[in-house]
Amino acid sequence: MLDEFLWTRLLGMLLIGATFYAFEIPNYFDWIVKKTHHLKGIKATLTKTGLAILYFNPLWIARHLLFIKLFSGQFEAIGWPLLEIAFWSFVANILISFMANYLIQNRFKLKWRFLASALFSALMAIYYALSETLFS
Repeated sequence: MLDEFLWTRLLGMLLIGATFYAFEIPNYFDWIVKKTHHLKGIKATLTKTGLAILYFNPLWIARHLLFIKLFSGQFEAIGWPLLEIAFWSFVANILISFMANYLIQNRFKLKWRFLASALFSALMAIYYALSETLFS
């Protein structure tokens, strides 16, 4: 979209997604289920949604941006400004993130949550990559 396609970035992010994120995210979703199994109704719904949003917080976004920079070979761009970009990216998409995480955590069976989250995350990965242009 910005005419900055790089095979190293694509392959690097695929590697991170297929290893690190593939291990981390399903385990976090399992933890959410364990922590909220005793809750009922709106409290359970909001707690599950809130815990999912807490996971995909500005630090998570900054880490994702860090991976993008690493795999793009833009080592000089790695620094504190990524946190500011991540913060504004998080703030700007909080309503969309809330709705998507509500659906993922409360309308999908546990075995389908990682796939649903991966699809949403793929869309968000495009947004996060554009966040630097939008928020810097």
